[in-house]
Amino acid sequence: MNLACNLYVDGDFEGSIHSDKEINIGKHGNIKGDVHTKRLVVQGYIEGSVNASKVEIKSMGRVNGSIESSELIIEAKGIFEGNSIVKGVSPAPTASSKNIENKSKVDQIKK
Repeated sequence: MNLACNLYVDGDFEGSIHSDKEINIGKHGNIKGDVHTKRLVVQGYIEGSVNASKVEIKSMGRVNGSIESSELIIEAKGIFEGNSIVKGVSPAPTASSKNIENKSKVDQIKK
């Protein structure tokens, strides 16, 4: 399903959903499939992969699968089981790169 508008799901859906706007899964919503959207709010259940700029899992919401997003918010009692990838963030520096950086700073101070 390809959409250019908001979508509210409060029943069962199986398949892929692509929306340029917001998808809200209601308390009785149950999605099995892939979701690509700008913003996803989960109050029900989703099983599959999620790709969104912002994902919010509300207190009774549950996601089982993978999430790729710039921002992930999980309220108390919200459940997320799976893998998460943060978009737009550079990888954390490794110990060896920190040592090289610190050595470079020490060399500059000595000069």
